[in-house]
Amino acid sequence: MSQPRAARHDRVTVELSAAIVAASPAGPSVLTVRRRHEGPSGLPSGPLEAEHRTLEAGLRRRVEDQTGQQLGHVEQLYTFGDRDRAADPGGEAGCRALSIGYLALVREARPAGSAEGEWHGWYGHFPWEDRREGRPPLLDRLERRLLDWAEAAAGAAERRLRRERLAATFAVGGEGWIEDRVLERYELLYEAGMVPEARRDESDTPPDPGAEGLPMMADHRRILATAIGRLRGKIKYRPIVFELMPPAFTFLQLQQTVEGLAGIRLHKPNFRRLVEQQGLVEETGAMSPETGGRPARLLRFRPEVLLERPAPGLRLPRPRPPA
Repeated sequence: MSQPRAARHDRVTVELSAAIVAASPAGPSVLTVRRRHEGPSGLPSGPLEAEHRTLEAGLRRRVEDQTGQQLGHVEQLYTFGDRDRAADPGGEAGCRALSIGYLALVREARPAGSAEGEWHGWYGHFPWEDRREGRPPLLDRLERRLLDWAEAAAGAAERRLRRERLAATFAVGGEGWIEDRVLERYELLYEAGMVPEARRDESDTPPDPGAEGLPMMADHRRILATAIGRLRGKIKYRPIVFELMPPAFTFLQLQQTVEGLAGIRLHKPNFRRLVEQQGLVEETGAMSPETGGRPARLLRFRPEVLLERPAPGLRLPRPRPPA
């Protein structure tokens, strides 16, 4: 007689995984690695070793060994370890893996440092999250599928719960799209069988044959969704965006970078007024010759703002309507 599924996981390993993000006016990128010739790529990751003094030190060492990247800002996200979510298929059999996810920021998307490493725009993994040019057309199809999934629930209470989740995440009949809820949207698509990982993990719901977004190994797209949501939320109350900016930049470069991270377009005069009122930047006295027209003033972040106010973030103005 075969053992129950839960009994087969008699050992636990701890893996450190990093969503390493770089940003530019063109959009944010994430560093991925490919451990095998076939199958999806994943985030830089590796097991926690006894010689690692701290979790963060272990992560930095793993990332440097795998990719050659020197990380800047690093923060822990969450510990992922659901038993029925797929672990690394190359891992040890019969071993349950806990993955501690991190968000790490770098100022420049430098070469990955290995043949397996590559930078990807993060909207390749989450195309429904990019609303800079208005509502993505694929959302119409996704929402129809999600509404069908909601109506297929067994019982009125479950149908009502699913509709409420659709309103809160995808704004289906709700008040509006909330940029920070990246993980909640991905988890809903996973539960509805509409992402490739659901098929791989043998979801109870048949997967959507037209699933959107590039999959990732194990739970790495789930970790990346958590990182995007954390970063989108944090730019509103901490000046973390400047961890991704070069030492000197223009207002336009700053606005385009924020728009790329948030996935929305911002009203230019309102954004400029907001940044100036909060004292987040100061002029360097130099001009940028790379604007393609009239030279623009170069700015830099004012670190003194961290001492002046408890929450000096970019409280984003309302997005401008699409053209």
